[in-house]
Amino acid sequence: MAPWPQPDDWQIQPPETAVWIASPHPFDLHEVYLNFRSPLWEWDGSGNVTLWITADSRYKVWLNGRFHHRGPARSWPHAQKMDVLEITNQLSVGENQIAVQVYQPGYSHFSAVHRAAAGLLAWVAVDGAVGLVTNGRWRTIRDDSFASNVPRISIYGSGIERRDWRKVESWQTAAFNDSHWSPARVVAGASGPIWSGLQTRLTPQLVDRDAEITLVEQRTGQAEVGALTHEAVKALWETPSLTLPLAGGGDSLPLPLRERAGVRVESWLFDLGRAHTCQGWAEIKNASGGEQLAISYAEKMADGALVISDPATYCRMRPTDFFTLRPGDQTIEPFAMRGGRYVLFQLIGADETVQLTPHVRLAEYPLTVSKPLRTGDDLLDGIVALCENTLHACLQETFVDCVWRESSQWLGDALPQALGLSAMGEDLRPLQTILLDTAQGIYPDGILPSVAPAEVHAYTIPRYSAMWVELLALYWQQSGDAALVRQLWPTLKQLLAALLALQNDDGLLVHPPGRRFYIDWSATAQSDPHLVFNLHVVLALQIGAELAQTFESELVTIWQADAAKLQQRCRDGFWGNGRFHDDLAHTTYSQLGAAMALLTGTATPAEADALLDEIVARSLNARDDHEAGEMVLASPFMHHYIFEGLGKYGRTPAILNIIKRRWGRWVNQGYPTTWENWNVDFPDGSQCHAFSAHPRYHLAKIFNQKSG
Repeated sequence: MAPWPQPDDWQIQPPETAVWIASPHPFDLHEVYLNFRSPLWEWDGSGNVTLWITADSRYKVWLNGRFHHRGPARSWPHAQKMDVLEITNQLSVGENQIAVQVYQPGYSHFSAVHRAAAGLLAWVAVDGAVGLVTNGRWRTIRDDSFASNVPRISIYGSGIERRDWRKVESWQTAAFNDSHWSPARVVAGASGPIWSGLQTRLTPQLVDRDAEITLVEQRTGQAEVGALTHEAVKALWETPSLTLPLAGGGDSLPLPLRERAGVRVESWLFDLGRAHTCQGWAEIKNASGGEQLAISYAEKMADGALVISDPATYCRMRPTDFFTLRPGDQTIEPFAMRGGRYVLFQLIGADETVQLTPHVRLAEYPLTVSKPLRTGDDLLDGIVALCENTLHACLQETFVDCVWRESSQWLGDALPQALGLSAMGEDLRPLQTILLDTAQGIYPDGILPSVAPAEVHAYTIPRYSAMWVELLALYWQQSGDAALVRQLWPTLKQLLAALLALQNDDGLLVHPPGRRFYIDWSATAQSDPHLVFNLHVVLALQIGAELAQTFESELVTIWQADAAKLQQRCRDGFWGNGRFHDDLAHTTYSQLGAAMALLTGTATPAEADALLDEIVARSLNARDDHEAGEMVLASPFMHHYIFEGLGKYGRTPAILNIIKRRWGRWVNQGYPTTWENWNVDFPDGSQCHAFSAHPRYHLAKIFNQKSG
């Protein structure tokens, strides 16, 4: 068995002849795009044909010159996921050819882990019999139409695209002569030391479709343009006619255009209606060559104006790709999928004869809502739609928190997302994925990664390990899949032991050095030990003890005793004057702390009503800002625990009133998705964050109980 959780029926035994291949040079790693072509191979027209394929880190594949698919699902290299594609209907009787483009940024980010290698692995099977495999007979070349000196989009992702369409060839067709390409270099065996533990992806392939786009505004101006950067796009949109003394940081316009007194800048802004995983592309006619097309992505408006990200802000977003046009007609298609609600096309240096037809392609999870919800209340039904929009927007090959800014699989964020999804249908695959992806990346000390797969150690939040226990219990409740729970049981024991090991001399838990202290996006005290962290571990121990009744009964009393001991330490340190304070200095007390005390039974029955009344009053107060001395308002994210606490004590009317008051304002103001906080006026604040969509779960829970 592999040293990480991997159910046997998901493991892949690759053909002995298939190997990982890459370019001839092992240092082709930094922002590199590698093109691969298979040898021609014969198919007699019989049998079902399957393509097994994966790459590090992203690929696009064409069959006989026709684009077929992009992938793979994000994964740890030591648990590499493969796509299994049915390709029978895309083949020709006789000779066939596969073309693949692989992108490797050369560094780890919030969706991929880099191991100083790039590679492609694939094979074709006809009725299970392996024919074509990746090996040294494939041909490859580095695609130099892509620039390598490009900035990363942000700390969360990989680089922008800066591509010269004058260097683009139609190399995907069988008729292309690849004799000047090099034989592929063998990097490793199919289950070699880098990409071991091959497994099939759990979630379905995303489905591409063209979006209906609404033109918001078109602007035309003249400008002196130097370097072509995201900052230039922002400036040219906000002030179409201006002089930009930009230098460095990007490509310059071709010399004939630079010599003009001013170049024509034409911009088109389109609205997709809500955020999507998407990709702008364009049909161009009559280009003279050298003109620049920029495609940029944004998520929100403020005071009627588009908010284009400023790379100087915390998240350092610069989601703009650049393309240099070749003479004549052409179709500009980026490699990467981006995300957002608004797509901005900007044509720089073209005269009036150049025609641009913009398009946006969406990539969507095939979500089936088999549990529709109608409450009979117009506002609540609007909130249901708001939450469903958000949850659907933030599904890729797994849960992601925000398709515009991060597209990251956060462990904590996945809990309210998984609950929301469970209220909409029977699809447990994203939940399985987050459980496996985090368990496969467990740290040696037993703490789970907070973003998976990723190497972002500064973002490891110990409290999210406690939330993993809730996810495991949810999966067991929804699926009854004892085999997978048993597979993950060692992970559960390891992480609970790791959390208990964080006790200080007073028996309270504190964050270890290098781990991120995070409680909530709220004004709660920011010091260790913290009530919420300690009580969340109490909750995890209590849930673990419930699971142990089925899976390891000897641990029931042990974990119950650990939970009771930690509860008493919390009462000793944080309780006073009728309140559960967040810190030992008793500087703040919060909705979240009170809710966790209620959920875990740390608050006595005699204390419950006063705590519940204050929680409800604070949420129904429409003011978002904190005032000294009052109970700290929880973020939308943590209101899940507020609702759980209220629900435990039968405060259903209060839950409905809070949802109407706080989520209803987004509906009333015409927003299509839920925000990441009550106020997102900060530059990179997101208006489409799936962790805020949990009212879909709580509303279903309430109205299903009523109907039952």
